[in-house]
Amino acid sequence: MIRSKMVSAGLFLSLLGTGGAKAQQKTPLRLWYDKPAAQWEETLPLGNGRLGMMPDGGVMKETVVLNDITLWSGAPQDANNYNASKKLPEIQKLLLEGKNVEAQALIDRDFVCTGKGSGAEPFGCFQTLGRLTLTFNDASTDAFTGYRRELSLDSAIANSTYKAGAVTYTREYFTSFGDDVGMARFTASAPGALNMEVSLSREEKATVTTVGNQLQMSGQLENGTDGKGMEYVAKVALSLKGGSVAAAGNKLVVKNATEVILYFSAKTSFRDAAFRQHANELLSKAMKVPYSVQKKKHIDNYQRLFNRMQLDLGASGADDRPTDQRLDKFYGSTIPDNRLTVLFYQYSRYLSISSTRVGLLPPNLQGLWAHEIHTPWNGDYHLDVNVQMNHWGVEPANLSELNLPLADLVKQMVPHGERTAKAYYNARGWVAHVITNPWMFTEPGESASWGVTKAGSGWLCNNLWDHYAYSNDLSYLKSIYPVLKGSAQFYADILIKDPETGWLVTAPSSSPENHFYMPDGSGKHAAICMGAAIDNQLMHELFNNVITASERLGIDEAFRRELKENLKQIPPAAQIAADGRLMEWLKDYKETDPQHRHISHLYGLYPANVITPSKTPEWAEACKRSLNVRGDDGPGWSIAYKQLFWARLHDGNRAYKLFREIMKPTRKTGINYGAGGGVYPNLLSAGPPFQIDGNFGAGAGIAEMLLQSHEGFIHFLPAIPDEWKKEGSVKGMKARGGITVEFTWKEGKIVSYRVFSKKKQRVKLKINNAMIAAVTEVRGS
Repeated sequence: MIRSKMVSAGLFLSLLGTGGAKAQQKTPLRLWYDKPAAQWEETLPLGNGRLGMMPDGGVMKETVVLNDITLWSGAPQDANNYNASKKLPEIQKLLLEGKNVEAQALIDRDFVCTGKGSGAEPFGCFQTLGRLTLTFNDASTDAFTGYRRELSLDSAIANSTYKAGAVTYTREYFTSFGDDVGMARFTASAPGALNMEVSLSREEKATVTTVGNQLQMSGQLENGTDGKGMEYVAKVALSLKGGSVAAAGNKLVVKNATEVILYFSAKTSFRDAAFRQHANELLSKAMKVPYSVQKKKHIDNYQRLFNRMQLDLGASGADDRPTDQRLDKFYGSTIPDNRLTVLFYQYSRYLSISSTRVGLLPPNLQGLWAHEIHTPWNGDYHLDVNVQMNHWGVEPANLSELNLPLADLVKQMVPHGERTAKAYYNARGWVAHVITNPWMFTEPGESASWGVTKAGSGWLCNNLWDHYAYSNDLSYLKSIYPVLKGSAQFYADILIKDPETGWLVTAPSSSPENHFYMPDGSGKHAAICMGAAIDNQLMHELFNNVITASERLGIDEAFRRELKENLKQIPPAAQIAADGRLMEWLKDYKETDPQHRHISHLYGLYPANVITPSKTPEWAEACKRSLNVRGDDGPGWSIAYKQLFWARLHDGNRAYKLFREIMKPTRKTGINYGAGGGVYPNLLSAGPPFQIDGNFGAGAGIAEMLLQSHEGFIHFLPAIPDEWKKEGSVKGMKARGGITVEFTWKEGKIVSYRVFSKKKQRVKLKINNAMIAAVTEVRGS
């Protein structure tokens, strides 16, 4: 290693001499409860990236909600308005004349998608697969003691246990990371004490039959044209020790068993013409393997991902009380429960691992867990923060490959986005607006007020670039370069000259999903404008990333020069308003809602790195003023975003305050657009309703408080709050450059660290406010 002049030799040697961090989980990582779930938001989520199960732990009757991440209604469609580009000059003329309201009305009439947009088929909706209902017929179970149910994050297994009379009953669930089926094991401590009925159901589009001693549910969803949308099949089979099983109507009836093993297999026709055969094969294969072997394979495969990273924030807190009670105490007390914070962070990693898989779809607004046919906001992919937030934490959490399903989805969107770019803007490249789905919808949404935001495609490119920044994988960079270039081409082509400033700006533009008052005193308001701040920040980031990529790949010199010229002519990444806030629009408009849930004009602060406290301190200060006006409440995902902003601003105490707001207990499920976010008793994020982005965003925020690497150096403890300073350790966290870090601290000061990479490389480290030059140790992963 190379010692910097900015740190003393004694301190530097003490950092080297400890042998690195020894971060260990001192207590099991688990959510646990002393009663069954009273609502779905108390059930325990299990998933293997494709299949989901959520058992409620009921004693006499248990409901297990089932999911498959590929089960969507709708179908591919072309909702482009191919006459829209003819209206573009008129829209731009109105904007140049300051007639934003009129421009927005014209967009609503002639510049949105055709058809009903996201409000109906064929756009489609992520849907629940159905319900597995277990009815227990032992009369003695109406009085029970010693009830407990839990979800182990260490093993991705849920279980419940209780005692009825002299008999102890135990249930164990997992969605196998081995043989890709759902499994459950029911046992009784006394021979022949298990009597139960098993059934499958779905609110619509379902036919349930028994085939021998197996249950089968199948159906076909709506596609918006002929009703012949996606097909699915779900199958349940049982294996018994003692007793008997028989089909009775559309149920399986178990009598006098000592152990029952339940197998659940499901497949959809999404990219799988032989889905029925594959569902049968998965079920048949799983039933031939002993349960103990299945369980071990599941745990081993899951832990290969989960055990890559450990976090310890000290000894405060214990799981001696149920998680819902512990959550209430955490929010209502000033005494920290740092182990609950660790649990929540590791839960975000668990949810990432459980809700996506390489080769399948990325997690949607609900991850893969939905209990309704019509999920809120279609359970789709929102491109103006939400799907991006779902992925912000996976790289630092050492789950890099879980970014790849999103990258694959974006690559598949490009041809559709090229048609949309041509239809609406007569532009090269590709664009996606605010919403998409597995059918690759890229058109504007059905309303100008939110649907014409064009930041979606550029924002997605940030996620794709982040995977390269963390991995240093040149082959991956080569694979995504056409995506990045196409997005940059689009933004370059839609620029027009603003006569007031001389800058090249995007038009039409908007700041998701905010509105401003017209400055003429009329009281009218609009969302459509020219050159919103997020567009300018996106272009600065995207154009520079494409330039860097072309240089590293040794290609596209001419396009590189074009982008460099564009960078000289577009607006600066930020402007400061008269009141000291960062301007959200090209002009200093007054927003209609100062506490609006979206804070899109701070994109340059996070996830981008065009605003930093060290390089652009005036802009960073303006971001603080903007955040103070926005306030600390909002839907769950919005609070998480603010936590990330304050972490980037190196204010750990404010970031921690936001995290505490995320942890506000709630059971509300109604649609919310303003204040009132939090978490449910099962620690899933509440908008409300449930949206998983808050879990992922807050997890990313915790990582950002502990480690940052976006400024060309690795910054240890950049935003540590007072509650975490006493002691702590991290093992297996990732930094940009393909680097793995370990470190420990006491009283807010780093006392040991190690940095690893696959090949030796020089790195800059910021430790205890001193810059250090170092060389990484070599380690394979």
